[in-house]
Amino acid sequence: MTRRVAVVLFNLGGPDSPEAVRPFLFNLFHDPAIISLPQPLRWLVARLISGGRYKTAQAIYARIGGSSPLVKETEAQRQALSDLLCNTMPDVVIEVVVAMRYWRPLTKAAAAQVEAFAPDDIILLPLYPQFSTTTTGSSLLEWNKVYKGGGSTHAVCCYPEGPGLVEAHARQIEATIAAAGTTGQLRIIFSAHGLPQKIIEGGDPYQHQVERSAAALARRLSVDDWRVSYQSRVGPLKWIGPSTIETLEEAGRDNVGVVVVPIAFVSEHSETLVELDIEYRELAEHAGVPLYLRAPAIGVQPSFIEELGDMVAQALRGPAIAPYGGPCQGRFPKCPLQCKAKAA
Repeated sequence: MTRRVAVVLFNLGGPDSPEAVRPFLFNLFHDPAIISLPQPLRWLVARLISGGRYKTAQAIYARIGGSSPLVKETEAQRQALSDLLCNTMPDVVIEVVVAMRYWRPLTKAAAAQVEAFAPDDIILLPLYPQFSTTTTGSSLLEWNKVYKGGGSTHAVCCYPEGPGLVEAHARQIEATIAAAGTTGQLRIIFSAHGLPQKIIEGGDPYQHQVERSAAALARRLSVDDWRVSYQSRVGPLKWIGPSTIETLEEAGRDNVGVVVVPIAFVSEHSETLVELDIEYRELAEHAGVPLYLRAPAIGVQPSFIEELGDMVAQALRGPAIAPYGGPCQGRFPKCPLQCKAKAA
């Protein structure tokens, strides 16, 4: 009997129209991984935040056509991975689906699609290279909540130092520098989406894994002048740092050009196309940064898609994996592999 395998790609999602911005924000802030309040208080807070912020968010999306490109870019990755797996696993029937956490296609719809496919195995594959309870962790919890079908489940934890991921980023950086035609000194700024400090202090390994990704890429590029920074801060809580804004201001004081790399994003969306390309570019100019370059997100770079395919093959051989490294080095009680080892 032919083996049937479903591959579920987890991603954040994004509004596909101006009208979708408010419900997208509500879904985001209603997630207990984002706001850890009991019901009905969390519902009320999510409603208040989304109601207060949606017009500002609509204005942001208006600068890139009124919607997020994330769904379209994730669909391109889904198709590329599906084509690859059909070629590399000809004896297996493969179905690759997308499960977005906060907007269509939502996890519930993806689960229904997988249930109808009736797989023997399910590979849960995050498009978040670095694990966080707020991203992969939240997506896994939602999947376990809504999926009612059969099949053996194999979840990929993370791949912060995956060689295909690193190579894809490196090629984007090298192409960006070559296109600029510059031979002067440049500082690489690896910019990741930030998180409140209290989440990291609670044992979330995200910051640790972002730093591992940046260090691996710096080694691949053979560069010494590089920084890790964090962007997209909202709200009054203290966030992890340094911020990308602070890092750009430092580059201005040092009179050095920069290449900004979206190290935790594999697709373009508002944080890259608006925040990095427009707002931070203007800030860098005002801060005296002599040259501002931004490497594109890795999208469907062949080495990245091949790595996704390799992780599918590896996951079919085990219940849960971090294919390019074991448990996080240090005490991170929210690291899935540390939790698994402790439970054993």
